Amino acid sequence: MEQSEAVNRITEILSESKIGVLSTAQNNKPNARYMWFYNDGLTLYAKTNDKSPKYDEIGDNPQAHILLGFHDSSNHAFVEYYGDAERIDDQETIDWLWEKQDENFFDSKENPHLKALRITPKAIKIMNDDEYEDVKLLL
Repeated sequence: MEQSEAVNRITEILSESKIGVLSTAQNNKPNARYMWFYNDGLTLYAKTNDKSPKYDEIGDNPQAHILLGFHDSSNHAFVEYYGDAERIDDQETIDWLWEKQDENFFDSKENPHLKALRITPKAIKIMNDDEYEDVKLLL
């Protein structure tokens, strides 16, 4: 299989799936939570509060593991995504990520505690997809 085909399938799963599990490390132990994800190609983004534990965890250890997909397809395809998370304070990125429902958590997109995470992939594995069984991209 061509790498470009695998990249296309991964991008498809990332684009279709918005809710996933982000795992970070807290005191050298896994800490997981559901989050909304947005993708730009293979790079993932998420919104966070700079007062949340994950914000400090990523500052201490940028390694992240994300599960995204499963429920959005008939075969329950999903990706295991390993990458480095970066805390970013860029209003242009926050404006791109902002959605109406974010008002439930932040009064506006200019809230000083609203931050973004950018997760750059190191490896992505496609799971539960017969056509792409055992596909793992190392980036």
